[in-house]
Amino acid sequence: MILGIGTDLANIDRIAGTLERFGDRFRNRVFTPEEQARAARRRDVAGTYAKRWAAKEACSKALGTGLRMGIAWRDMQVTNLATGQPVMHVTGWAAERLRAMTPPGHESVIHVTLTDDHPWAQAFVVIEALPKKDKGDTGGG
Repeated sequence: MILGIGTDLANIDRIAGTLERFGDRFRNRVFTPEEQARAARRRDVAGTYAKRWAAKEACSKALGTGLRMGIAWRDMQVTNLATGQPVMHVTGWAAERLRAMTPPGHESVIHVTLTDDHPWAQAFVVIEALPKKDKGDTGGG
């Protein structure tokens, strides 16, 4: 079952201007060290940050709170699998909120997709609850 859906559109040029104006103060307030390291390795640094900004906004919307009620930017982190697929991780208050909205007997999965086409970066997040599998369940019919 779907627990929450969120989307956000970020302007890459606006993020570039914020990075130029506030530098590390902005980076350290919003992005985890892992996210900063990934952006530093990319040619399009501002685009990388803009996609993650959009993903955090979208995740906060899918959690049903937006960026309020104690949720912090760094409570949400985007990493990537070896295939490049983005993965959303939540900690702190965001993880507490996710636990609270997940029905008993279910586990939550956060799906995230990112895209950009200068000057826009977009993210879409869906939070899904799946029934927990029994430890002996191999899923084979």
